[in-house]
Amino acid sequence: MIKIVDYGMANLGSVRKAFEAVGAEAVIVDRPEDLRDASHLVLPGVGAFGDAMKNIRANGLDEALREAIDNGAAFLGICLGLQVLFTESEEKGIHRGLDIFRGKVRLFSRGLVPQIGWNQAHIRRTNPLLAGIPDHSYFYFVHSYYVDPEDRSDVIAETDYHIDYASIVGRGRIYGIQFHPEKSQKLGLRILRNFTEL
Repeated sequence: MIKIVDYGMANLGSVRKAFEAVGAEAVIVDRPEDLRDASHLVLPGVGAFGDAMKNIRANGLDEALREAIDNGAAFLGICLGLQVLFTESEEKGIHRGLDIFRGKVRLFSRGLVPQIGWNQAHIRRTNPLLAGIPDHSYFYFVHSYYVDPEDRSDVIAETDYHIDYASIVGRGRIYGIQFHPEKSQKLGLRILRNFTEL
């Protein structure tokens, strides 16, 4: 059972359909009590970091997410869902994140935002999430901010957008990806299938 967390800032239907396309049962949940016994959690997101964290905290989801992760749930943050895993963001002020990964969310140079379209993921270390994914594969990105981890061992893959930035991070069963797997055709679906098999 894949539990997709609804905090008011994501296209949940497309993510659920993507999981169903790889044969996984997926449900959308929005109550803290629904997270605590989850085996697999997905946190998608589109929008501003500060608004996302405000919604997460207002609904009591921050502590529930941490508790589920501490209890061993496999976790996947997508796009904004990746960014809120970090310590803080500089988007429209300084905002505190969940601090699961130490580091900051930074703005690309202003003449480069947003990055929209297909770009490559350069694999920096092997990981079960990327089983069957060739190095330099293309995925679909839409974002203006990127994550800058303090611990480089958290970086699984990087993408070149005038700088090399972390586009996939992971530690144990906790993962975050900057691109949208649900919009990335066969290889995006393969990543989602790999996640369900963790």
